[in-house]
Amino acid sequence: MSGRVAVVTGGVGGIGTEICRGLHNAGFKVVSTYAPFEKDAASAWKAEREAEGTPMETAEVDVSNFESCQTCIAAIEQQVGPVEVLVNNAGITKDSFLHKMTYEQWSAVLRVNLDSAFNMTRQVINGMRERGFGRIVNISSINGRKGQFGQANYSAAKAGMHGFTMAVAQEGAAKNVTCNTISPGYIATKMVMAMKEEVVAKIVSGVPVGRLGKPEEIARVVVFLAEDSGYITGANIDINGGQFMG
Repeated sequence: MSGRVAVVTGGVGGIGTEICRGLHNAGFKVVSTYAPFEKDAASAWKAEREAEGTPMETAEVDVSNFESCQTCIAAIEQQVGPVEVLVNNAGITKDSFLHKMTYEQWSAVLRVNLDSAFNMTRQVINGMRERGFGRIVNISSINGRKGQFGQANYSAAKAGMHGFTMAVAQEGAAKNVTCNTISPGYIATKMVMAMKEEVVAKIVSGVPVGRLGKPEEIARVVVFLAEDSGYITGANIDINGGQFMG
């Protein structure tokens, strides 16, 4: 797989960084996208990757906007090469009880978390089909599998992502284009570990394996699906320590 171009949306986050690092170490040319408001953070992230010996490219995009995705992918393919692996990882939360949730909270989460999968995949699917190779990995969530109190918007978007996966998988199978979903549980990112100790302890108490997941555990599965998944398509892989078993 050495030299194939892999695009990871939201790659400058905790899980995204490990996905990018894992793909880079497996020989992929990695491009991490970042949102317009993350410009400074993305610049620092790129410098950090260079300092650690894993240089990667970055590209600005508003994943909720189709035209922005179109422009972004066109630039990546011109400057780096054809996109053969796409990891749809970008996501946001705007939590609220449904009876208090505003339309803006609902629509913003659906646009960034679900519309983005279409917006980005649509830009690369034709090229993948024409070349006879493509790997699409959609990062969903345990809360898309079981629902979550206060997250009607997020749970709906993440559940919808796997429906999208299964349809794309069927359409791409004959062209050697696979599409799979990963649904992480609670992962020990900086954001999670910044929560109060008692809150983290309560979360861990509900996980059968007795610990939080590690970002690199998500990354390893992404790399596997990007490299060796020719006969795995339309699948959802739960990585949640046994917290939810579908």
